[in-house]
Order: sequence, then structure tokens, then C-alpha cells
Amino acid sequence: MPWSNHEITQTLHSYFQMLALEINQTPYSKAVYRRALQQRLNDRSESAIEFKHQNISAILIKYGRPYILGYKPRTHYQQSLEPAVLEYLATNKQLEQDFDLFASSDQLTLPDHVNFQNWLQDRPNPATSVAEPSTEYKVRINKTNYLEIEQTNRRLGLLGEELVISYERWRLLQKGKDALADKIEWVSHDQGDGAGFDILSKNTNGTDRYIEVKTTKLGKQTPIYLTRNELLFSQRHVDHFHLYRVFEFGKTPKLFRATGSLDAICLLEPVNFIGRF
Repeated sequence: MPWSNHEITQTLHSYFQMLALEINQTPYSKAVYRRALQQRLNDRSESAIEFKHQNISAILIKYGRPYILGYKPRTHYQQSLEPAVLEYLATNKQLEQDFDLFASSDQLTLPDHVNFQNWLQDRPNPATSVAEPSTEYKVRINKTNYLEIEQTNRRLGLLGEELVISYERWRLLQKGKDALADKIEWVSHDQGDGAGFDILSKNTNGTDRYIEVKTTKLGKQTPIYLTRNELLFSQRHVDHFHLYRVFEFGKTPKLFRATGSLDAICLLEPVNFIGRF
């Protein structure tokens, strides 16, 4: 049964309360919020409520907004949900302050300890298509892409790269390749961002491993943003180019890896063009 406008409104209110707490690093219980919300809905099950929260996460990603880490984005939502989310974003302007805090905060540190033995995760499957809005919604929201701003957060990016360097040293030392571990270079830090990759590491046979690191405090389904230079470099060095996606950095960082050109690793969506005369 489709959710009523009242149910959607109550669910959005609960979701964004939790999201604000999460961004501000204030402890809260999803179960407590879910049970309280359940009392205001029409006998919806906890699993149905969780699915609706995951739908909201998917919409927020679509519009470049952070989402609740524990609610993995799920598409295929009812048509009335997306305009309701946009209306909520347009009406509650204070959310933009929370989003800006999420994207721009430099109050970040390396974790005290990461168990590299267990931090590798399966990579998500690349999307098969880019969903286009089926309706031109009248609601207008701030077009700022906070997910892209987070990825360009220099403090976050440097910490993610530093963590990957530590992992690469660990990986090679585990294989008894001490000499190769000493040859790892932090290219983006020492030479700037123009190389098309961030870290020059080594495979156990001594060949080069070009690593591009993308770091987020959110989950592994969060999209990455890349430059034309990074794409072209990955296509020219398809056998030696590695994407290292560090995610959930603000909690317990995790990593998935993918090898090959970036347009094979994920589905690319053109978002900017340049017009020359």
C-alpha cells in the first residue's frame, strides 16, 4: 500500500533529525527513532520503515546531499517521495548548515589503529544506468553538491591517502618485500595533483601500481568525482591503475579496490561541459 503524505512527512522529519545528529557527531539510537516513528504511522513494520529510510538516502545522493550512514541507499521508490524530499530540503534551510559542516569540516584525524587484515571490502557493482528525473519538479533547492565538496576537502583527502600509504607498506611487508615498501611515493603530496594518480606503489613482482585514492565519511555506494586527467591516465595505464575507495572514514575506515580504467570501474555520468570559441 502506498505511503500517505502524512506518513512520508513524519518519516522525513524523523530521518533528518537523525541525520543532523549524525553530522554533528551526537550519539543517538536508530532503533529508538524507528520505534517512535512507528507509533505515528499506519501499522508500518520496522523493515518497511527502514526501506523508506534507504529510499530517502538514495534521493539525497542523487541531489548531492549526505545521508545517514546506516541506511544503505535503495532506489525504486514511490513517485511522491522525491518531490516530498525536495520540498523538505527547500523548506528547512538550516539543513544547509549541517550539510556544509559535513562537507567542509577539517576536524578530522587518523584513526588510532586500523586492522589492515580485515579492512578490505567487496567493491560495489557499477551502476547499469543513470536515472533521470521522470518529472520536472517545481521545487527548487540549492544546487550545491556537498558530496563533491567533501571529496575535495583537502584535510580528508590527505588523511585518506596517508592511510592508504600505511596499508601499502603493510601489504608489501607482509609479503616480505621490504625493499619495495621503501619505494612507495606520495606523488600528489610531493609533486601536486596533476599526475593523474595519488600514490606510486609496487606490486610484489616489482612493477608499478598507480593508485588514485577517493575518500568519504559516507558509505561505499557514495559516488566519486574525477577529473578528465584522472580518467585519461587510467585509460592509458589500464593494467596498472588502481582505484582505492576509502569509506566510512569518520568511524572505522574501510576500503575497496578496483583495477582498470575508471570508465570500466564505474558508470560515468557527464555533469560539466566547457564551451570554447
